[in-house]
Amino acid sequence: MSARGDHREHTSRMLPFTDSLSRLPYWLLVVVLLAVIFLWLMINDSDYRVIFSATTKGISTTFYVSLIAYTLATLLGLLVGLMRVSRIRILDELASFYVEVIRGVPMLVILYYIAFVGAPALVNALNWLAAPLINAGWMAAINVRQVDFTARAVLALMFGYSAFISEIFRAGIESVAKGQMEAALAVGMTYWQGMRYIVLPQAVRNVLPPLGNEFVAMLKDSALVSVLGVQDITQLGKVYSASTFKFFKTYNVVAFLYLIMTMGLSLLIRTLEKRLGTHKGE
Repeated sequence: MSARGDHREHTSRMLPFTDSLSRLPYWLLVVVLLAVIFLWLMINDSDYRVIFSATTKGISTTFYVSLIAYTLATLLGLLVGLMRVSRIRILDELASFYVEVIRGVPMLVILYYIAFVGAPALVNALNWLAAPLINAGWMAAINVRQVDFTARAVLALMFGYSAFISEIFRAGIESVAKGQMEAALAVGMTYWQGMRYIVLPQAVRNVLPPLGNEFVAMLKDSALVSVLGVQDITQLGKVYSASTFKFFKTYNVVAFLYLIMTMGLSLLIRTLEKRLGTHKGE
């Protein structure tokens, strides 16, 4: 009896593991297989090893640009989203104008516009405001060359993605039952107190998965900053391939690095989404 009991216990422990394996999507298994094959190629091919070493130096820049730009875009997007649901019509109209204009312009054009139009205009405005201090010799005039292209790229991504993130926040706020805001007002809260303490905490929880997807999208779009010469993965790959003419192997490595980063983040987001769904079910 004890032997049978041990066997049943062992079988019951194996069932969840076997069940989880059976639920693994085939596309993920294919991706893992391709990753293993590619790693084997890099280990056994000297060209791949050199290219991998050259391009991985841009990973930190890619994450730095993406993380800073995403944080700023989230803050600006939250502000614009709150303006979209505001009872003050002028705020709603201004936010709607901003969202529609930014979403209607390609990201690459926004990047060029901020880098070569917005940055010089900002520098000229700052110099104009500080003219009394500059004329008195208390400070030097700012030169547009002092604003490096990494900062310009961050600003461009921030403006470009804030419009999309604002719509995510707006949808999250509107997904909360209106009765909760009415109840907050009924107990003596102001509109903004009800928004801060009642509506926003629920809205943020609802929009965490789509916000994560926006970060993955920004990580991919950060490759656009290479057109400004920012030393990210794409730029380093472009420089290496142009000097060696090994375009096939170089862009294999570049694509592999982006795939690993985005796939890893996507799986984390799916896990978070499932956990949030489980908690809601409870």
